[in-house]
Amino acid sequence: MIREELNWMLQTIEDAETAERFVLAQYERGRISSQVMADVARERGWINRTADQFLTTATHHSTECATPELSIVVA
Repeated sequence: MIREELNWMLQTIEDAETAERFVLAQYERGRISSQVMADVARERGWINRTADQFLTTATHHSTECATPELSIVVA
């Protein structure tokens, strides 16, 4: 999935927290690359860090628990 497709899909999600979880789930399932995930997160203001920092935090967090919550990753 490319960034434009992902952004189009995210327009249908009204809640920002749900949109964040959706993006992380797409990454974890291999449907989007880490670069697309980081680009979308940066564009939507979910993060102010570099893509590598976000990916490291998101990957580490998602392996710790069964239901990752991006609010912890973004904090």
